[in-house]
Amino acid sequence: MIENMNTQTRVVIATVLSLLVFIGYDYFFMPKPQHIADKNITVQTAVQDRAKQRELQPAGAAAGSEVSTKPVERTQPVETALADVIATVETSNARIEFDGLGRISQMYLKDRQYRTEEGEELKLFNSPRIPKPLEIRFSDPALNELAFKTPYSVSVSKLDIGTDGPGVILFRQNLDGLIVEKRVTIYPDHHYDVEIKMSEPKPYFISPGVRPDLRIDNYTVHGVMVEEADGTLTIIDDGDAKGTESFRKARIAVAFDRYYATAFYDFEKGMDVVINKDAEENPILFVKGEGNQFTMHGYIGPKEFKILQAIHPELTKIIEFGWFTFIAAPMFKVLMWLHSFIPNWGWTIVALTVLIRILLYPLTYKGMVSMHRLKELAPKIKEIQKKYKGDPQKMNAHMMELYKKHKANPLGGCLPMILQIPVFFAIYRVLLNAIELKGAPWILWIDDLSVMDPYYVLPILMGASMWLHQRVTPNNFTDPMQEKIFKWLPVIFTFFFVTFPAGLVLYWLTNNIFSVAQQLLINRMLEKHKKAE
Repeated sequence: MIENMNTQTRVVIATVLSLLVFIGYDYFFMPKPQHIADKNITVQTAVQDRAKQRELQPAGAAAGSEVSTKPVERTQPVETALADVIATVETSNARIEFDGLGRISQMYLKDRQYRTEEGEELKLFNSPRIPKPLEIRFSDPALNELAFKTPYSVSVSKLDIGTDGPGVILFRQNLDGLIVEKRVTIYPDHHYDVEIKMSEPKPYFISPGVRPDLRIDNYTVHGVMVEEADGTLTIIDDGDAKGTESFRKARIAVAFDRYYATAFYDFEKGMDVVINKDAEENPILFVKGEGNQFTMHGYIGPKEFKILQAIHPELTKIIEFGWFTFIAAPMFKVLMWLHSFIPNWGWTIVALTVLIRILLYPLTYKGMVSMHRLKELAPKIKEIQKKYKGDPQKMNAHMMELYKKHKANPLGGCLPMILQIPVFFAIYRVLLNAIELKGAPWILWIDDLSVMDPYYVLPILMGASMWLHQRVTPNNFTDPMQEKIFKWLPVIFTFFFVTFPAGLVLYWLTNNIFSVAQQLLINRMLEKHKKAE
């Protein structure tokens, strides 16, 4: 049967199979929240590679300037003091808590968009994994052990930040005469500056913390990302950390899940970043401190485009779309632009679909015309296949001659489909990673475009529209088995799309509806042209 397939059929089957593999992979690896249990994870030595260690050390630094592997001693009597919340910062839409070690121990998001299904405030961290944001690790193991037994004092225990300006909290720790100070300036949009001062220079590292663990699934990227000095983005997924890696003068160091992130950034001087791995080979970020005084910039919260862009346009790189970023990133910006005119995200997706259909219309038109010509040639193609069944070379030669004579392109009907595959993948990534869709309603029963349709209405309509598109589209299948397989595709696609986010199904449904409309219009035009002849 394969030997008798024409070129168009082979391309169509290859395209459809690639799409089915992509969708099938995501379907059979359904999103499963993964709250990683505390296994007393320790941070491994940050600079095992001595060459990289020398790169990170300032001139004259002693050997052994590395992230300490000493874990937090959970059996110490001061453990309660270390775990207690010693400072709380309230903003208009969040609450940030600091523990006895001057770290961000928890962040609660108040906005309705981020609340849990029970209506409770969303916690950014659900597991006790370490390090936490703003945690300091000394290279000297003895000093590091002392630091994890000595709680900080704090200048103010409660701070309310309005929309006009930042608030400041000063943390102070006395390590047998070594005075450590963290001055944290927090802004209403949850970016912050941290200034670290020490009474005498000691080698140390500070962490933006492990990634939030709210939306972890096989659909999206989660782990750490570093933007290097030359703009190169290095991403290490959870479970893929191979050992110590270091980066000189990095611009961004971020730990992230699907929707949320905790990051350090410095677009002027850069940062010396070290990536370690924990016991489960998840990447852990650290930034090397310098001298008696060191300043860092950070952000913690949702990966929302407008927030990140307002802080610094370069921070929007934190929003990661995976393999198709080169297509998805500009498409996301177009989606944001459309949303500036259309307040409802569902109708924004419809508008984006229409815009894509308009841009692809010239190719779609040519493809549909080509499919009509191929349909008219189908009887002659069958004759050639029957006549030269035992000689594939002659069969292909006569078929190509037939195509040339009637100006029919066997690949013409496939081109629009092929072009739609990368567009679909890009849209798929955009709609999965855009936190703007979380909690965004559309119409009636769709109150969250980031999750599946609870009543399966959109997937069923999508399958019906796909079936209708097949009915109005001419085809030139010469094998009955191939035709039967393609007739079952709407059912198969409906089955896969049932669990997809409603926003993605809405895109595909809208795309099918416009495909049907375009096909009916072109069918009518061709019929008029044929009668005129």
